[in-house]
Amino acid sequence: MASPERIQSKGRFLAAMTSRLSLFSNAMHRSVNGLLGYEGVEVINPEVERENAEEEEQRGRWKQELISYGEAFGEQIKDLLRKKNFKEAITLIEVLADEGAMTKEMLSFIHAQVGFLLLFDLQFKEAVDHFLLSENMQPSELFPFIMRDPNRWTLLAPRKRYWGLHPPPTHLENVIDDGLAAIQRAVFLKKAGVETAVSEEFLLNPPSRADLLESAIENMIRYLQACRERDLAVSVKEGVDTLLIYLYRAVNRVEDMERLASSENNCVVEELEALLNDSGHLRTLALLYAGKGMSSKALSIWRILAMNYLSSSSHKDQFEETDLQDSSRKLSFSQETASIEAAKILEESSDQELVLQHLGWIADINQVLAVQILISEKRTNLLSPDEVIAAIDPKKVEILQRYLQWLIEDQDSDDSQFHTAYALLLARSALATYEVELSTQDSVVGMPENEMKVSELGRTSIFASPVRERFQTFLQSSDLYDAEEVLDMIEESELWLEKAILYRRLGQETLVLQILALKLENLEAAEQYCSEIGRPDAYMQLLEMYLDPKDGREPMIKAAVRLLHNHGEMLDPLQVLQKFSPDTPLQVASDTILRILRARHHHHRQGQIVHNLSRALDIDASLARLEQRARHVQINDESICDSCHARLGTKLFAMYPDDAIVCYKCFRRQGESTSVSGRDFKKEILVNPGWLVTR
Repeated sequence: MASPERIQSKGRFLAAMTSRLSLFSNAMHRSVNGLLGYEGVEVINPEVERENAEEEEQRGRWKQELISYGEAFGEQIKDLLRKKNFKEAITLIEVLADEGAMTKEMLSFIHAQVGFLLLFDLQFKEAVDHFLLSENMQPSELFPFIMRDPNRWTLLAPRKRYWGLHPPPTHLENVIDDGLAAIQRAVFLKKAGVETAVSEEFLLNPPSRADLLESAIENMIRYLQACRERDLAVSVKEGVDTLLIYLYRAVNRVEDMERLASSENNCVVEELEALLNDSGHLRTLALLYAGKGMSSKALSIWRILAMNYLSSSSHKDQFEETDLQDSSRKLSFSQETASIEAAKILEESSDQELVLQHLGWIADINQVLAVQILISEKRTNLLSPDEVIAAIDPKKVEILQRYLQWLIEDQDSDDSQFHTAYALLLARSALATYEVELSTQDSVVGMPENEMKVSELGRTSIFASPVRERFQTFLQSSDLYDAEEVLDMIEESELWLEKAILYRRLGQETLVLQILALKLENLEAAEQYCSEIGRPDAYMQLLEMYLDPKDGREPMIKAAVRLLHNHGEMLDPLQVLQKFSPDTPLQVASDTILRILRARHHHHRQGQIVHNLSRALDIDASLARLEQRARHVQINDESICDSCHARLGTKLFAMYPDDAIVCYKCFRRQGESTSVSGRDFKKEILVNPGWLVTR
């Protein structure tokens, strides 16, 4: 038990405290009464709410105080803040600002002072609101509250001298611990009947340490986010962004952390490496590396996340969508995300060694991304084709095909090795596809329709068109591949159209016609090929194939009749009749043969007419020539040149068809086709009507 002396001493202490509080209350009462007695107090609107009425009344009192005390408002504000009468102090500040009695610098200073007092009073939202109103306050003043010493950021905090109303800066956890201790003391004093300056809300419902810490961090984040828009020194910008990552990590705001890391920022990666590594936020670290140009480190992290997903599933920065019916989709989603981010880096990288180093694992996840990396036009220097081809996994045939296609079609490569390699790859894929189709046709017999659709959807490719279509198009468009080498690969297969294109390239007309007419039975293509050859013997050869297809097949009479109908003028009727078998019924082709005979007779008679007309024109031209040569001209001493007007005398002269006479010198100058009158006899031929024209 306590001694009587100690109890008596404690009683005297409490009595003294009560007396002092009573005196303070009386003094405040007299001060308020004095303020109420001033003249010139503003009229209060009785219809406003009670709180607004009190605020208007307070503003009126502070205006009268301003008139009465002049420049003494600084001490008055300081006294109000010391007593934690924040609302009255703020009202006074607003009145002074409205009246123009306070400079912007002073207003900013007081807002910062109020903010620090509210911060140590655990009112973090209100504190940050005042920090945001302080234009001159630097965000570096809050750095000591965020990260514990020693660190590089607290050294940036300026040594500003405030009114000394708040403790020196310390870590937020220390601020909260001290504030909670003060609340506990206030609760004890309240039970003893002693009033304190602690908020009544805190006394009735004491907050938890975790809630206060979360509120403090969230409001610090709010302030630093606003400061990012300000024009700050480079070092302060680095501190703001770096500490934002630090605070995001503290409250597990991973999306905001990654958004900041992937955007333009001033983070100091070296200060965050250990922190993010230890907490497992590797995605954020990879984004920071990529943003700072540390491509190798970023790619290494993306590779780790993609390859070791299951072992790293406890990391806090992974947000995967899980399919309840197929849990493997979670793995695929995470790997896809990692490969996409890695591809963004590699598409712009000209470091060939780095690109080829990470190409393999990306191709294992997504072949389309691997192709985009190889054919990207974002890099300044293109990759070496030989090195790329050597680095591509031979099992990734479509990647190699797409890369060679890009080299040939987009880069206009005329290297025959690339053309031949591309053709061989297409041939190999076409053969494999044909075998798969055959086996699929055998296996789907009797299979339900819905299962057939599912099996078709399961086939994926980076190409939109089928491989045989691409193979045929390339064989027809390129002249630089080795046709014999490609033909050797597919010669024993059933790829007839591809073989026809290659035989045509090699000039094997008979084999081409056999494939088109007999194997593919593409009559139109066979006739078109004969038209390209342009010789009658090609049509006759095609007719022979129709009439004698061999291998025990029946004659293709309809095809032969079609050929005679479309191109009968190119065939000799006698040879056609000789090719028909004696057993062929005449009525099958009688109409066509009759038409051919009539056409041949018509062409023969028409040819005779043309021949005779041509002969008559030739005779007519000969007669006109003789008439011109039989013309005579008489020259005397008075004859002159129609061009230079010199006397001809015994000089040589020439006469044009229009009877113009010139000396030989002028004839040489003007030429034999242009007369003195300017008439060009090559363009305007002078023809004297002959006997044919006259008749």
